[in-house]
Amino acid sequence: MKLIIFLCALLLGSFYKTVGIRVPMKEPILGMRSACSSCKRTLSFWNLIPVISYVIQGGKCRQCKKWISPFTPLTELITACLFVYAYTHIGWSFELFIAWTFISLLVIISVSDITYMLIPDKVLLVFTGIILIERLIQPLTPWWDSYLGAAVIFIILMGITVLSKGGIGGGDIKLYAVLGLALGLKLVLFSFFFANLIGAIIGVLGMAIGVVERKKPIPFGPFIAVGTLFVYFFNNHILAWYYSLFQF
Repeated sequence: MKLIIFLCALLLGSFYKTVGIRVPMKEPILGMRSACSSCKRTLSFWNLIPVISYVIQGGKCRQCKKWISPFTPLTELITACLFVYAYTHIGWSFELFIAWTFISLLVIISVSDITYMLIPDKVLLVFTGIILIERLIQPLTPWWDSYLGAAVIFIILMGITVLSKGGIGGGDIKLYAVLGLALGLKLVLFSFFFANLIGAIIGVLGMAIGVVERKKPIPFGPFIAVGTLFVYFFNNHILAWYYSLFQF
């Protein structure tokens, strides 16, 4: 079963990368053949097998021999590993499909944010509808925690944006509102904390080695993704550690 999920998720990862690249550019997701970014040669089926084609071709285009970015196979592998881990962690239940849904959302917006520094509204709208339906079928406890989480995180981030005069992007705020629906108040607040912590650490390290320029914006979507997944899968351990701090 893990192998089946892994292989299916590899295909989904390839599709999610396409969505993340094309939606911000208002290009059609379906009906448009993939092509080499260098020579513009249309890619055949054998060039598009997730991960395998990249490895067989040695990371180069067969036609022009230009190097192909490892971004695509990495997206496919990360998606597949996250899907399998969610199955291992949760097991067969409806919550697994909710986990797969917001993993899919986080992969797509990470691709889009890394590529264009943009989180598309269309993607957020589609996943808002899906998560709303899923949380009606499998509500949190209490049932209104989803709506409270979405509302509170939206108000907090809007307040931070107003006070800091644009410190948080609009796409990040809307993304967190969607995640609030999936996670509820407690976990979405923890997600925001860890996303900022991870972003700060990476930013400082990036400036130290000269990869990140001071005061130059960097995509925050991937940090949101990492923080959210960390909190979702390990929230019990995090809360146990947190409460232990107050035990004397």
